[in-house]
Amino acid sequence: MALSRLSSATSSSSLFRPSLIAATRLFSSSDVLTVETSVPFTAHQCDPPSRTVETTPKELLGFFRDMSVMRRMEIAADSLYKSKLIRGFCHLYDGQEAVAVGMEAAITRRDAIITAYRDHCIFLARGGSLFESFAELMGRRGGCSKGKGGSMHFYKKESQFYGGHGIVGAQVPLGCGIAFGQKYSKDGSVTFSMYGDGAANQGQLFEALNIAALLDLPAILVCENNHYGMGTAEWRAAKSPAYYKRGDYVPGLKVDGMDALAVKQACKFAKEHALKNGPIILEMDTYRYHGHSMSDPGSTYRTRDEISGVRQERDPIERIRKLILSHDLATASELKDMEKEIRKEVDDAIAQAKEDPLPDPSELFNHVYVKGLGTEAFGPDRKELKAALP
Repeated sequence: MALSRLSSATSSSSLFRPSLIAATRLFSSSDVLTVETSVPFTAHQCDPPSRTVETTPKELLGFFRDMSVMRRMEIAADSLYKSKLIRGFCHLYDGQEAVAVGMEAAITRRDAIITAYRDHCIFLARGGSLFESFAELMGRRGGCSKGKGGSMHFYKKESQFYGGHGIVGAQVPLGCGIAFGQKYSKDGSVTFSMYGDGAANQGQLFEALNIAALLDLPAILVCENNHYGMGTAEWRAAKSPAYYKRGDYVPGLKVDGMDALAVKQACKFAKEHALKNGPIILEMDTYRYHGHSMSDPGSTYRTRDEISGVRQERDPIERIRKLILSHDLATASELKDMEKEIRKEVDDAIAQAKEDPLPDPSELFNHVYVKGLGTEAFGPDRKELKAALP
């Protein structure tokens, strides 16, 4: 029997094409599975949520497919960068996919997300397409930021995804500002402001958190702790690496960020808390397989054994694969077929993006200043008029 569209399983999963593989059974929307998170939640200034999480066959299959697409996209981006089809900075997300899909499963598209420069997979989870992703990475007109933002500046306003920011930690005050607007509008939505352990020591983060707490804003600060900043281990950069406690007066929760169901449970809990009581910090204990960026091999400050150990014991995709197989939701062969189909989807998107034209040179001056100001651009000698902006 044909399996119903796998990629409609969660709110994040409408972004990918439906799977064409066959499965052994049809699943009803009333099928509910109860799963316990891999490790308990650790709480600060609040009672932790239950470890028992309800899910469905469709959601688990959706998690597997969505994370597999993300993983394949990032691996392909690595190859494109080495082929010089992607230029500039590029930060890959492989290993951290459970944070993206688990968070999306717990919220709606009315809730906002803002993140740093490791943003490709968050964009996909918010409903972005593979073509838009690769086109942006390669600086093409059809990219999500019209080919002018590149890897660090993905954006999808209609899905409340506000980037994609290159300045370390600067997205957190902006996210708290979005949360201020949400409270002012009383629309029942929240903002997830994502940052890494390297950005957790930024002063502006604490300033924004202080104001958010004073105003009881629906702001959720999500620290994606992958344990290494730009080549610096957390213990060398932070005297207190318990990032979920960093808010002091603001509650916090430590979450296994390699467990999509734990992330889902924590984000659901955090949203309910933020709407009632104000800000909360989530520390996602996760891991990046690649280096910090493409210029970082990622193996000079950690051992290859450490990386392979995490892959074997905590890989988010393999965890979901084991759940699917143990509950007889699909066979190993069917999951392999799905992965082959995903490879083709990624390859097709890359081919399409390569054919997409580059932005017109006139685009250089668009989206910089408000139109109608009569702004003029001069050369370095301030004598020769180079362009009059509309």
